[in-house]
Amino acid sequence: MSLPYHLGCTVWSLPEWKGSFFTDDAQPDRFLSQYSSVFNSVEGNTTFYNTPDPETILKWGQQTPKGFKFCFKFPKRLTHERRLQNVEDDAVHFVKLFEPIREKTGPFMIQFPDSFGPQDLYKLENVFSVLPKSFSYAVEVRHRDFFDHGKHERNLTSLLKSYDVDRVIFDTRKLHSVKATESSIAEAQKKKPKVPVRFDTTGARPLLRYVGTNDILNNEPYLKEWAIIVAEWIDEGLHPYVFIHAPNKVDQPKLCRHFHKLLSQLIEVPVLPDWPANKQDKQLGLF
Repeated sequence: MSLPYHLGCTVWSLPEWKGSFFTDDAQPDRFLSQYSSVFNSVEGNTTFYNTPDPETILKWGQQTPKGFKFCFKFPKRLTHERRLQNVEDDAVHFVKLFEPIREKTGPFMIQFPDSFGPQDLYKLENVFSVLPKSFSYAVEVRHRDFFDHGKHERNLTSLLKSYDVDRVIFDTRKLHSVKATESSIAEAQKKKPKVPVRFDTTGARPLLRYVGTNDILNNEPYLKEWAIIVAEWIDEGLHPYVFIHAPNKVDQPKLCRHFHKLLSQLIEVPVLPDWPANKQDKQLGLF
């Protein structure tokens, strides 16, 4: 039985997971297959910095099971450096690179800097008008005017709904509410914007990026809140994508597992598969 939603981390190849999440002897070329044996989605941050070659894309598809979804980010050269100015051809070319693994792609994330504002919205519509409809998309905005509960936010919402594009929900409330006693949290507070949270949806695949602390206890109230909302989305027939960030990245799997546990207390969902490291320990215990 497959999950009624997609759940994952921000990375799939963290060497520090060896022995805790990955098996002790896991090599980099096995990281993705071990990761995807537990979680059914991942944020594809790698494409934000570099565009992969066709061979690499095919390899990613081969290393993941049916139903797994990559949520790749649009390259920053399109969204941040060129701010979508005359990038229609490049955007289409980028998306079509993933045609060979189309069934493994979730919403492409189009993430903007806080300088991309309402005056740039026409450029986003130009890109929407040419993007292949065989893929899905989600947009993350950070300009304060898009959170005005007024005409700018209404214009954005209207545009997204007209193309069945989801607005990425970015929740950094917990991250910015704590005193940075760990270097990873201090670094995350510098990098992650403090933007208002929106709980409404614009498309069929709500996409949540939750950024909290590294431990379960401090995240609990927020994860409980999101479990209730995600359960409601699923009951409404939507298919959510949930990505749980831990500033140190090492603790992301346990936070994802805890979120799934909270969700399972509200609706019927299959149990997550055991971690590769745990399976290894059980096998060793047989001998």
